[in-house]
Amino acid sequence: MARSAVPTLSQALSSSMRYGALASSLVSVLALVGCGASSTLNGAGASFPAAIYQRWFQDLASQGVRVNYQSVGSGAGGRQLISRTVDFAASDVPMKADEIAKLPQGVVQIPMTAGAIAVAYNHKGCDLKLSQAQLVDVFLGKIDNFSQLGCAPKAIKVVHRSDGSGTTANFTAHLGAISPAWKDSIGVGKTVKWPTGIGAKGNEGVAGQLNQVEGAIGYVEAAFVKEPLQAATLTNAAGQLVKPTVATEQEALAAIDLGPDLTGSNPNPAKGYPIVTFSWILLYKAGNGAKLEAINKVLTYTLSDQAQAMAPSLGFISLPPAVLAQDRAALATIKP
Repeated sequence: MARSAVPTLSQALSSSMRYGALASSLVSVLALVGCGASSTLNGAGASFPAAIYQRWFQDLASQGVRVNYQSVGSGAGGRQLISRTVDFAASDVPMKADEIAKLPQGVVQIPMTAGAIAVAYNHKGCDLKLSQAQLVDVFLGKIDNFSQLGCAPKAIKVVHRSDGSGTTANFTAHLGAISPAWKDSIGVGKTVKWPTGIGAKGNEGVAGQLNQVEGAIGYVEAAFVKEPLQAATLTNAAGQLVKPTVATEQEALAAIDLGPDLTGSNPNPAKGYPIVTFSWILLYKAGNGAKLEAINKVLTYTLSDQAQAMAPSLGFISLPPAVLAQDRAALATIKP
């Protein structure tokens, strides 16, 4: 029998110029076969939990499930879910009734992780402690120099989100809860008309601006606070000055009643650090088709004790056992 003229895989990979393109194609095909097209999920949304999601999704790649996640902000993620351009979305704010009404297949909202929103600033040597009134006045532009806050003189330059953001929704919810003036004049939500400052896209963009500009102050997910940035000490509803730490964040998180639909929040807790939030994965209740198996595999892993144990080292809060039990029950209601 004549020997086949088709090169073996090792021959294709070792050939230089002649078989270079073939080798590349073979590797791509083998990667797709190993992963499986039906095991690829596309998601988009909140930048707040992006760091822990990317870590989890990297782990899942070795288990045969590929997840492509785009950190585009909670608002954009919700819109993509409604337009059915993704398999799931992520948001730091649950969908509202009018948004849910646009999804005839229904939606299930599952708290997936939690964290704190820090007021981060770039002013070396300043140990910033803010009363609730001072916090509001900084973002109203009424306080415009660190000397007014007991630190060395330095002009304050506010940085805020420019995109539709669950981080903004939670931060402004806190400002609205502690200040009727803020609630009445500026309002709360994923986007507001900021009275002062410059905008940047995503937690990554805000952190980048804060790092570049001395005297800058803004709000970001606590995991983004790294040298030279510091996190301000804030005042909770009981009048206690509290820094964002794992312990103070967990204490505040425990005060949140999620309710039967798992969408509860508390914008001004009396215990612990005062700005904490869950972050949700948004799923179609029905109409998932062949993607259901991959969705179940991904979320079963992210809701596992093993995955949740990673949260503190990445700047997030591990979900309490009671919340995990509710989450797993909600996942079981998802249909093809």
